[in-house]
Amino acid sequence: MPGLRLRVPHESDFGSRLRSPAVAARVGLWLGICFLIAFLTGVYSHLAQAAYPWFPVPTQPSWTYRVTQGLHVAAGTAAVPLLLIKLWSVFPKFFARPPWRRRRALVLHGLERASVGVLVAAAIFQLASGLANVGHWYPWAFSFVATHYAVGWIALGALLVHVAVKLPVITQALGRDLEDTELDRPNLAADAPGLSRRGLLQTALIAATLAVVSTAGSTVPALRRISVFGVRSGQGPQGIPINRSAAAARVETAALAGDFALTVVHGDRQLRLTTAQLAAMPQHTAVLPIACVEGWSATGEWTGVRVRDLVALLDAPPESAVLVRSLQERGAYRGSRLPANYVADDQTLLALRLGGEPLSLDHGYPCRIIAPNRPGVLQTKWVSMIEVEL
Repeated sequence: MPGLRLRVPHESDFGSRLRSPAVAARVGLWLGICFLIAFLTGVYSHLAQAAYPWFPVPTQPSWTYRVTQGLHVAAGTAAVPLLLIKLWSVFPKFFARPPWRRRRALVLHGLERASVGVLVAAAIFQLASGLANVGHWYPWAFSFVATHYAVGWIALGALLVHVAVKLPVITQALGRDLEDTELDRPNLAADAPGLSRRGLLQTALIAATLAVVSTAGSTVPALRRISVFGVRSGQGPQGIPINRSAAAARVETAALAGDFALTVVHGDRQLRLTTAQLAAMPQHTAVLPIACVEGWSATGEWTGVRVRDLVALLDAPPESAVLVRSLQERGAYRGSRLPANYVADDQTLLALRLGGEPLSLDHGYPCRIIAPNRPGVLQTKWVSMIEVEL
């Protein structure tokens, strides 16, 4: 329209008394706790999957991975509404004018803005990509695991820089009453009607709680009836959900072949065991959860041969680690490594049965690995070979 002039908003144009350091500091504290929990549990998951020799993942308690990854997804889910409210509360700051005439102040202002930009971008990426991973939706070409892990470190670094810069304001805001106006911008409305600051914080907590409860059924069976957004209901073959079916892995023909035999290798020694021969060996049962980084988990009663008994057939040292190969020919997790402490654990099985019945094809028939406190992607299905590391 003729005569219409566009104007960039100024910080003073936002007069709501809810957009205050008192609110931002408290929501930021809760958000920081969620991010820290998600970061620590995410690093643990990475270390558990990578199986670095310098980080021996313990086999017990058997539910550790289940709990940490349930917390990982719950913290990330709770962070979504908290991040939205946090960004809303500090939104006017994005329009604060730089101190052009003060060089030192301008440099600090620029560094602060840069760190905030990195923090906001990394936080949004982590939450958005994490939720997409939970739903098994990957509208991108990059590796989710590597990228999510790397950006997690970037987010943590930017968060620490932001907290260091804002620590004086944060400390003052948290130390004062919620309704204190000492740190507020001068133009904020003192007695504006509507939602109070306390009401906004209560709303933030309620939103975060509802977000967690509506999704946590994937980890907590008691919540499954009310977790309307839980991606895993607990349903699946033999009562255990699956991520990758036999059809998707293209192993149906090989797994159902009448001449299937497991190959156990130690150096130049080799042994082939048919399904019947495996079933004739001493059988052991372990009640163990299977848990995935997406946050879902389920407990099953698994029966099969102890991996250490298979290794002993070739007189391999009892402290040996083994490499596990699958019939699956493609995919990032067509094999895994069982460290020595896992091989030695009584509950580490080459499972043949689940819930008293032979494994279903989608659960790894004719045999699969099941071990305590182990990421689900490493519980290799359709096992064709176990090789002792030399």
